[in-house]
Amino acid sequence: MASLEQPCYTLINIPSDSEPPNEMQLKQDLEHGDLRTKTEALKKVIQMILNGEKMQSLLMTVMRFVMPLQDHMVKKLLLIFWEVVPKYNAEGKMLHEMILVCDAYRKDLQHPNEFIRGSTLRFLCKLKEPELLEPLMPTIRTCLEHRHAYVRRNAVMAIYTIYRSFDFLIPDAPELIANFLDGEQDASCKRNAFMMLIHADQERALNYLSSCIDQVHTFGDILQLVIVELIYKVCHANPSERARFIRCIYNLLNSSSPAVRYEAAGTLVTLSSAPTAVKAAASCYIELIVKESDNNVKLIVLDRLIALKDVPAHEKILQELVMDILRVLSAPDLEVRKKTLNLALDLVTSRNIEEMVLVLKKEVVKTNNSMEHEDSGKYRQLLVRTLHQCSVKFQDVAGTIIPVLIEFLSDQNEMAAADVLVFVREAIHRFEPLRPVIISKLLDTFPSIKALKIHRAALWILGEYCTTRDDIQSVMTLVRQSLGDIPIVDDEMKKATGEVKEEDIQMTQGSVQKLVTADGTYASQSAFSSSVPTKKQQARPPLRQFLMDGDFFIGAALSTTLTKLALRYVAQTPDPKKQNAFLAEAMLIMATILHLGKSGLPTKPITDDDVDRIATCIRVLAEKSPFLFQIFNDLCRQSLSVMLSVKVEEEKEYQKLREKKSARVQADDPISFLQLLSKNELGATENMFDLTLSQALGVGNKKESDLSASSKLNKVTQLTGFSDPVYAEAYVHVNQYDIVLDVLIVNQTNDTLQNLTLELATLGDLKLVEKPQPVVMSPQDFTNIKASVKVASTENGIIFGNIVYDVTGAASDRNSVVLNDIHIDIMDYIVPASCTDTEFRQMWAEFEWENKVAVVTNVTDLHEYLDHLIRSTNMKCLTPEKALRGECGFMAANLYARSIFGEDALANLSIEKPANQPDASVTGHIRIRAKSQGMALSMGDKINLSQKKNKPAQRVV
Repeated sequence: MASLEQPCYTLINIPSDSEPPNEMQLKQDLEHGDLRTKTEALKKVIQMILNGEKMQSLLMTVMRFVMPLQDHMVKKLLLIFWEVVPKYNAEGKMLHEMILVCDAYRKDLQHPNEFIRGSTLRFLCKLKEPELLEPLMPTIRTCLEHRHAYVRRNAVMAIYTIYRSFDFLIPDAPELIANFLDGEQDASCKRNAFMMLIHADQERALNYLSSCIDQVHTFGDILQLVIVELIYKVCHANPSERARFIRCIYNLLNSSSPAVRYEAAGTLVTLSSAPTAVKAAASCYIELIVKESDNNVKLIVLDRLIALKDVPAHEKILQELVMDILRVLSAPDLEVRKKTLNLALDLVTSRNIEEMVLVLKKEVVKTNNSMEHEDSGKYRQLLVRTLHQCSVKFQDVAGTIIPVLIEFLSDQNEMAAADVLVFVREAIHRFEPLRPVIISKLLDTFPSIKALKIHRAALWILGEYCTTRDDIQSVMTLVRQSLGDIPIVDDEMKKATGEVKEEDIQMTQGSVQKLVTADGTYASQSAFSSSVPTKKQQARPPLRQFLMDGDFFIGAALSTTLTKLALRYVAQTPDPKKQNAFLAEAMLIMATILHLGKSGLPTKPITDDDVDRIATCIRVLAEKSPFLFQIFNDLCRQSLSVMLSVKVEEEKEYQKLREKKSARVQADDPISFLQLLSKNELGATENMFDLTLSQALGVGNKKESDLSASSKLNKVTQLTGFSDPVYAEAYVHVNQYDIVLDVLIVNQTNDTLQNLTLELATLGDLKLVEKPQPVVMSPQDFTNIKASVKVASTENGIIFGNIVYDVTGAASDRNSVVLNDIHIDIMDYIVPASCTDTEFRQMWAEFEWENKVAVVTNVTDLHEYLDHLIRSTNMKCLTPEKALRGECGFMAANLYARSIFGEDALANLSIEKPANQPDASVTGHIRIRAKSQGMALSMGDKINLSQKKNKPAQRVV
C-alpha cells in the first residue's frame, strides 16, 4: 500500500500552463535576491512541493536566508512552507533541521506583533508532530494572557487541537480553559473556549452555562449558537436534563440574531412537544420568514414549518397560527407565496376560514390594482385556485368568494380568468342555492369579457344553467349585442359601402394642407388619406370580431347554447307566437353565422365540423323532438356531473396517499437496536447535527432499494484494461451539485512509478474543482486518488483523461495510459414532478428546443413500454390512469420531470401497435421539449439508450 498522504489544509491553485522553475535558480534567488525576489521564489518552492517535488536541498537555504526576515508576507508564506514541507527522512525519523524551525516559532510566539503571534498559533493547529509541539507548550500557555483578543482566540484553538490529538502534551487543558473562560470578556474568545469545553469536558461546559444561564441573552450570537448546540447534545443524550435548560432555549428565541433564533426554534421542537413550545417555535419561524429578505432563507424556514405540520400532534397547534402564516404573502417571490398558500390551505379550519378568505380576497384585489408584472398574473392564478379549494372544503364561504372572482373573468390574463371560470362552473353545479347570484353576476360581467376561450366557456355556462324566462331573454339580448346588427354579411357590406361614400364626400370637401418632405419639396395631404385608417379601425362587437377573425368554433358553441335556451323557453312558454318568435330569432343567428362563414369576408372560412354542428342545431330547433330535448338539457349536465365526481375521487385518493399512516406498535414487533439500524431508520432518535452533516456529505437519505442496487459496485467504471501496466477503475459518487471520483490505481509492473499523475478533463457543463496530486507507487502497489467535479446544469457530461508516470531508472520520456471515458448519468439530477394540464400546454408552447425520438423496441405491450419509459427517465405520467385503460392499439401520454437545477423537461408519448398482430413491436415517437438544448438532447439520448438495453434476450431452444 502506498504511504498515507501527509495532512494538508492549504489548497493553492497552480496554473496549468506555467513553466516548472529551476531548482538552482530558486536557490540563487533565495540567497541573493531582494525581498520581492525572495517572496516570489518562496511561492514557487511551495508550489513545487505541493506538486510532489521533495526539494530537500532548499531546506537549509530557506532557514538561513528567509527565516530571519521580519516581513509579514514572508512570515505568512513560511507558515505555509513549513506546513507542506516533508518533515521526515527516508527512515521515517524527524529531520534535525526541524529543531531550528521549532526554535524560530518559539520566538515568533513571543513576538510583540499580534498578527505574527496569532498566525503562528493558527499554524500550530495544523502540525501533527508532537516532537515539534512539546517545546512550544509553555509559550502557547502564556499567549492565553496576551492583551489582544486575536492572539487569545487562536491560543485557545491551538490548545484545543493539540489536546484533541496529543492530550499528554497538555493534560490540564480543560481546567486551564475553564479558568480562562471565567475571566474572559471577548465574545470570540469565549466562543472558542466554550466550544473546546463542549468537546473536551462537557461537565465543565455545563457548569459554566449553569453559572451564567440568566445572562445568556446578553452574549454574542457566535457564543449563543454554541450554547444551543451544547443544550441540544446534552438533552439528546440525557433527557432528564431538559427541564434544566429549556428556559434558556425559550430566552434565545428572542435573540437579536436570526441564526440563533432559527437554531433555538429547531432545538426547542426536538426537545419538547408541549403545545406552548411548538407554538413558540412556529411563531419564531413565521417572524423569521416575514423579516428576512433572502428568499432562500424564507424557503428553508417554510420547509421547517411544513415539517412541523406533518407531525399530527403539532398540526392542531399550527392551525391557530394560520393568520400569522398568511403574513408571509407580503413576500414578492412566487415560490414563497405558493408554499405559504399550500400550507395555509392544509391548516385552515372552520373557525378561521372566514378570516382567511377575507385576506385572500384583499390579495386578489391588490393584484388587480398593482402594476402588471411577470409574476402578478401567476400569483392571481394561485389565489383563485386557493379560494376555489377553500369553497370546496368549506361550502359556507362560497357565497362570499364567487361574486369577487367573477369580476376577474374580464381580466387580461387569460390563465387567471380560465381558473375563475373552472371554479364558477364547479360552484354553479354544486351549490344550487347560489345559482341565481352566479347567473346574475355572470350576466353583468359578460359584456366586458375580452378573451375568446373565456367568452366561449361563459356562453356554455349561461346556456346550461339559465332556466327562468327572464334569464333566457337576458342571454339572448347579450348575444344580440355581442353580434351587432344581423344579418352580419349584409351589415358588413353596408358598412364597407358606407365607408367609400363617406370618403368620397370628404375628398371633395376636405381641405388640402401642404407639408414639407425630407428633401425640401412640397407634398399635399388630403382629409381622405388621413381618415381611412380611423374607419378601418372602427371597433366591432366582441362576438362579431371573433367570427370575422375566422374563429367559428365559438359560433358552434353559441349555436349549442341558443338551442338549449330555445328548447327550455319553448317548454316554459305556452304562447305559440312567443315560442316561434324566439325560435326564429335563434335560427336567424345560426343561419347568419353560416352565411358569414361561406361569404369570404372573415380571414379564415368556416370548417366543415362547425358547419355540421350549426346545421344540426337548426334542425333540432325545427323538429323540437322530446328525445333531443333530453339530450341537450339533461344528458349534457349529467356528463359534467360525472366529470366533476371523478375529479373529487382523484382528489380524495391523492389526499389518502399524502396522509401519513399512524405508527402502531404491535406486541410482536421486533425490538430496534440503535447500533444495528441503518441511517434512514433512526428517525427522531438521531442527533440533528450529525444528521445535517451526513446530508451535506451525501451519505444520508439513501433510497430504499435492494442491497445489490444500492451497492457501490453498480457505479464502478473500468478506466483501463487488465493488461495495461497501470490498472484504474473509478467509483462515481453523485451528491447533488458535486461529483466525487474515487479512482483506484494499481501498479501492475515490477518497477517503481514516480510522479504518477491522474490528468482529467471534462466535456459539457462540468468543471474540475482541484487537480489530483502526483503520487509515487512501489511495484505491485495500489492507491486511491479522489477528484471533485462541479455540475452546473442537466446535460450529459463526459470526463476523460489519462495517467502519466515516470519509471525509476528509465531514460525514456514519460509513459501514458489513456483512460476510458466516464459518462455522467443525468438521471441523478432528474426528479419526477407534477403540473396541471394548462401549465403543461403553456410550457409546451414556450419551450423552443424539441427532440423527436423514434420508438425502436422489442416490447409488444403499450402499457409495459410506458412503465419502462417512466422507470428509465424518472419522469411522471400526467395522463390519468383511467385515460390509459383499455386496448385500442394506440396510446398517447404526457410526461413531466424537473431537474435539481430547476429545469423543466416535457415529453409526449405517441405509440401504436397493430391490433391484428399480437406479437408486433410497439412503434411511434416520443417528442421531448425543454428550455435548453442540452436538456432536450440528454433526455433523448437517455431514452435511446434505455430502448437498446430493454431488448430481451433470445430464447435458445
